Amino acid sequence: MALIEGRNPVIEAIKSDRQIDKIMISNSSKEGSIKKIIALAKEKNIIIQYVDKNKLDEISQSHSHQGVIAKVSEYKYFELDEVIKNIKSKSEEAFIIILDEITDPHNFGSIIRTADAVGAHAIIVPKRRSVHITPIVAKSSAGAVEYVPICKVTNIVNTIKKLKQEGLWIAAADMDGQVFYEQNLKGPLGVVIGSEGFGISRLVKENCDFTVKMPMIGNVTSLNASVAGGILLYEVFRQRNNGK
Repeated sequence: MALIEGRNPVIEAIKSDRQIDKIMISNSSKEGSIKKIIALAKEKNIIIQYVDKNKLDEISQSHSHQGVIAKVSEYKYFELDEVIKNIKSKSEEAFIIILDEITDPHNFGSIIRTADAVGAHAIIVPKRRSVHITPIVAKSSAGAVEYVPICKVTNIVNTIKKLKQEGLWIAAADMDGQVFYEQNLKGPLGVVIGSEGFGISRLVKENCDFTVKMPMIGNVTSLNASVAGGILLYEVFRQRNNGK
């Protein structure tokens, strides 16, 4: 079993029909959005257990449970072929995010949240040297993890090659690239975002079609991965929606 912690993440888990074993609610938390959680849980016949706040403090991994923790089935990762098939069935131009060894759970959660906001079809992460879905990631995503398919793959380079065969152009976020808002980011696209400390690995970058950068005039020469990703993903969104 896995845990989902926090009010918004638990609400979204219920709404998305995630398999929930039970929801534990602090005896002292019965106001505001907790009432909504109780109502939704009763509507879907989900077991509610009222417990002492100290009990939630003991089992919490995010240390920010907001008085509610849900015990759920383990997150089901998606297969890449499944995602591609789903995109084709909608006759939409693919928009996929590829994370190259992102290890910070807060960054990962924030990127998932942005991915949902801009309508990305999926996020791809490597099986090794990468953060995966945890209570902290789910909490940081504000529940968006329930709506954005996450794929775990063995090899990022081979995955990029497969996406190219499916007609996607692959853009790498890197300081050696062209200014991002001067680059055409329309059409089927995969966006590669590198790790917090090391950026995009050499082999991955060599297999991308082009690179884009964010111009900066300050003294700090890099941006947080989720911030950089958010800026770039919203530029893709803007271009795909004719600048609106």
